[in-house]
Amino acid sequence: MAQDHILDALWLEPPEPLELTLAAIETLSPGDRLRLLIHRKPQMLFPILQEWGFAYQTIDREDGSYEILIWHKEPDEMTDK
Repeated sequence: MAQDHILDALWLEPPEPLELTLAAIETLSPGDRLRLLIHRKPQMLFPILQEWGFAYQTIDREDGSYEILIWHKEPDEMTDK
């Protein structure tokens, strides 16, 4: 059964949010998602996610922070369009 995992990286200083996120996604099973909570948009993370075969969605929260949903790309998401 797919699970959502939460990583609260709000107000952590770099590079800790990136390091914690990379460690967390290495443990994700197919179908699972990581919900990253962070106070700034993690621009350095996005190219790594693409390179490692993950998809993501960025949600701007009302308080000015961000929620980044991360999951394994499906085979049909792997091809460039």
